[in-house]
Amino acid sequence: MKSLIRNLTVMTLLMATLYSCNQGPSLQSYYVDSQEQPNFLSIDVPLSMLNLDQQQLTQDQNDAYKSIQKLNMLAYKVTPDNIMEYEAEMAKVKTILDNPKYEELMRGGSPEEGTFTIKTLGKDDDIDEFILFGNIDSRGFAIVRVLGRDMNPNKIMTLASALDKANIDDSQLSQFTEFFK
Repeated sequence: MKSLIRNLTVMTLLMATLYSCNQGPSLQSYYVDSQEQPNFLSIDVPLSMLNLDQQQLTQDQNDAYKSIQKLNMLAYKVTPDNIMEYEAEMAKVKTILDNPKYEELMRGGSPEEGTFTIKTLGKDDDIDEFILFGNIDSRGFAIVRVLGRDMNPNKIMTLASALDKANIDDSQLSQFTEFFK
């Protein structure tokens, strides 16, 4: 009897492991696989870089600030020599973001000036990730992941207005913008 229970337990664990490994590609795995590849730039941005005076924030802004842990940025630069690779990478990202677990909040832009999509991972006021995906076919694409816990979209939007007054250390961000020049 003990042998049967042990075998069933092992089989259940094995099946659960196989099932969890077969969930398709994730944005996290795409980041890890791409960050050291040619034509990619990857930056992890700590929240402390924003230099926000938390005493000047409203309660909602402060709640939003505390819910964010970090930002991950990944960019791919298109050149005349890598157009086919760019299209393949775009297809990979679009396939990942088409997964129903990513809920679309907003979409905009134009093909000439660039397009963007904002998606979330999580439910309602319990969002663990905001994803900003933008591209300009003549320059490349960028993915920004805002990672946190229990993030609330409405509170995050109020925090955006406080960023106008922030003394942002742009040493890492300038690396990101220079990448596309």
